[in-house]
Amino acid sequence: MTETIRLTMAQAVARFLAAQMTEIEGERVPLFGGVWAIFGHGNVAAMGEALYGVREKLPTYRAHNEQGMAHAAIAFAKASFRRRMMACTSSIGPGATNMVTAAAMAHVNRLPVLFLPGDVFANRRPDPVLQQVEDFADGTVSANDCLKPVSRYFDRITRPEQIMPALRRALQVLTDPAECGPVTLALCQDTQAEAYDYPVSFFAETVHTQRRVRPDADELARAVAAIEGAKQPVLIAGGGVLYSGASDVLARFAEAHDIPVMETQAGKSALPHSHPLNMGSVGVTGTSAANQLAEQADVILAVGTRLADFTTGSWALFKNPDAKFVALNVAAIDAGKHGAMPLLADARVGLEALGDRLGPWRAPQSWRDAANEGKRGWLDAADAVTAATNVPLPSDAQVIGATQRTMGDAIVVCAAGGLPGELHKLWKAESPGRYHLEYGFSTMGYEIAGGLGVRLARPDDEVVVMVGDGSYMMANSELSTAVMMGLALTIVLLDNRGFGCINRLQMATGGKNFNNLFEDVHREAMPDIDFVGHAGAMGAHAQKVGGIAELETALAEARARGGVNVVVIDTDPLVATEAGGHWWDVAVPEVSERADVRAKRAEYEDKIKGQRIG
Repeated sequence: MTETIRLTMAQAVARFLAAQMTEIEGERVPLFGGVWAIFGHGNVAAMGEALYGVREKLPTYRAHNEQGMAHAAIAFAKASFRRRMMACTSSIGPGATNMVTAAAMAHVNRLPVLFLPGDVFANRRPDPVLQQVEDFADGTVSANDCLKPVSRYFDRITRPEQIMPALRRALQVLTDPAECGPVTLALCQDTQAEAYDYPVSFFAETVHTQRRVRPDADELARAVAAIEGAKQPVLIAGGGVLYSGASDVLARFAEAHDIPVMETQAGKSALPHSHPLNMGSVGVTGTSAANQLAEQADVILAVGTRLADFTTGSWALFKNPDAKFVALNVAAIDAGKHGAMPLLADARVGLEALGDRLGPWRAPQSWRDAANEGKRGWLDAADAVTAATNVPLPSDAQVIGATQRTMGDAIVVCAAGGLPGELHKLWKAESPGRYHLEYGFSTMGYEIAGGLGVRLARPDDEVVVMVGDGSYMMANSELSTAVMMGLALTIVLLDNRGFGCINRLQMATGGKNFNNLFEDVHREAMPDIDFVGHAGAMGAHAQKVGGIAELETALAEARARGGVNVVVIDTDPLVATEAGGHWWDVAVPEVSERADVRAKRAEYEDKIKGQRIG
C-alpha cells in the first residue's frame, strides 16, 4: 500500500521544491536557492503558511517589487550557469502581471525561473474576486494568461492532485538544456488551501544532473569537413559555452586549431580576455579585431549562440560570399538558423568531438598572424578611450576604465542603454561569469535587482553594478532589499540626464533630439534628481564624485567599507566609443519632410543591400 501524507496543495509545492537537489563540482546542493515572495491576495494564506513550514530548508526572501524580485531570481540562475534557480510567488493580479517583463527576459535568454502566482477561485463561488481580470467571452481567463506567451511551460492548478504532474513537468523544463526557460504554475487560491493525500515518494530527495547531448555522427562529419576546408575560420562563443561549463575545452580547442574566438554578450568571459586568441566582442558592439575577421571568415563555428542581430550585425557582418555557418547548439531552433549546418550537441561535448575528429588540423599561420595584429590594434584603441583625461564630463568608456582599474576582478552587472555596448567592447573579463549582462531582452531596471541575485549566487565574489540614470529611475527599490539583507554591492550610477543611448540612436537615424534627454522633453522645469539623497534614504552609503580620479578613490573606499555603496558621476550623453562596432538595422522612415531623415534613409537603403538573406 502506498504511504501517503495529507498536505495542502501549497504545502506540497513547498516540500517538493525543498527536496530538489543538484550536484556542482561533486557537492550536492539545493537546486532552488530560495523563493522570492511578495504576499498578497491569493498567496499569503496558503502559500505563505507553506513556505513558513520549510523556511529552514527553502529560504523565503522578501522584495519590494515583483518585477525586481523576478529579475533577482533570474540573475541568480544566470550567475549559477543555470545549475541552480529560484522561484517567485505573487498575488493574483498586479503582482502576477508585474512579473511578465521578467518572464519575457528569461524566455529570450533561456534562463530558468519558476513563477508561482496566485490565481482566481477554481470553484468560482465568490467570482469576481478582488484583482480578477474578467474576459467577457472566456470564463477560464485570468491575469496569469499574460504569462502564457512568455513561459516555456504554463499550467493552471484547479485541483490539488494536479500539482504532481505539473511540478514534474516544470522540473523537466527548468533543467533541460534546450527547453530551459521560465515556467508558470498558476495556483488557484482555494486549491492552494485544499488538502490531498500525496504519496510520500513524491517528496523524496531528487538529484538533477546536467544532460549532455552528444552529436549525431552525420552532422559531426559535415561540420568537420566544413572546418577542414576553411582558410579563414572563426568561432563565436555564446552563452551556451558558459552554461555547459565548456570554457577550458573552448580554450584547448582554439589553441589546438588556431581558430580566433569572438564573444557574444551572453558568451563574454567564456575565454579570458588576455587569451591571445580572444578577439573580444563581435557584431554591432564588436571590437575591430573581431569584426575584421568576421567580415573575411569563410567558416563561422557558432557555439551556444542564437545568432541574434547584434551578434551578426543584422546579418550584414559576414561579407565573404562563400561563408558557411556551423551552429553547435543544444536547441534545434538555434542550430538551424539562417541555413547553418546544424550540430545538435552540448557545447562541451560538441567541441570535444570536433577536436578529436580534426586531429592536428590548424588554420593557416597567416590567419593567426592577422588575428594577432588586429588584437594589438584594438587593445591600443581600447586603452585610449578608457584612459582618464581632463574633460568637463567623462564618457561612459572612461568610467568603465576607472571601474576596471579599481574593481577589475569583480563581477560587473549591467543591462540596457549605452553601457552594454561599451562594456561588451571594453570590459576585461578574465574568468567565466565575471561579465554579467542582460542584453537578450535589454531590460531597463534589471541592473540593481540583477546585482542582488548575482550576489546571492556568488557570495564570495565582489559585484559592481553599472547603471544609467534612466534605468535607475525605472527600478531601484531592490537597493533597499540589498541593504536589508546585509549584502555587499557597489553601484556606479552614470547620470547623463536622460536616455542618452536612445538619443544617440535618434540622432544617428536623422531624428531631431526629442523626448529623450531632459533638455529636449516637454517640461516646465529641468529635473535635478538627488540620486545621493535617494540612495542614502534607502540605507546605502552614497556619494557624488566630480571626475575620474575621484571615482577611483570612491570605489576603492567602497571596497574597503563593504555594504551597499552608490557612487554617482555625471557623464556626457553624446559621446560613445567610435572604434569597433558595426551597422545595425534600424529602419529609417521612407518619407519625411526633413532632409536629415531623407539622407539617412538613402544610407539605410545602401546598407541593407549587404544583408545575407535566408
